[in-house]
Amino acid sequence: MSCGAGASDGTLAGTPLIDPSNAVEHGVGVLLTEHGGSTARRIAEIAPGAHIVKAFHLFPADQWLSTPADGEPVTVAMCGDDPTALHVVSELVRDVGGLPAVLGSLDRVRQLEEVAGFVIGLAFAGFDPNSAVPRVLSATGSARSGVASA
Repeated sequence: MSCGAGASDGTLAGTPLIDPSNAVEHGVGVLLTEHGGSTARRIAEIAPGAHIVKAFHLFPADQWLSTPADGEPVTVAMCGDDPTALHVVSELVRDVGGLPAVLGSLDRVRQLEEVAGFVIGLAFAGFDPNSAVPRVLSATGSARSGVASA
């Protein structure tokens, strides 16, 4: 992976940097990162000092161009180590009509990347990923939760 814009020189130090990528085999959803690794961690390695936030990787770009069919905002799961960067990205999520859900540090980001592979694999196999995940009540007792944090 090459790193432009001087990121490897620390140019992005202190800057929130969103990782919306899905390093998966096209049409299959199998992760292409090494076992146990994640794309977000790799970006953190090659952009020293940047505050990486994994977010916006589960929904196609056109999701953000229209109102959801059911009128409910989508929940944008995210992980990151820097509270300020998580706050900035949470505000961006709200600005585009989503609900931010901070699930933890970059130590949990592999889970988000695995979920993306699962969703992509189902979609390309002709299944609706929404039907593969049970509608579970949140800790607040609703099927649709609010903001987890940030």
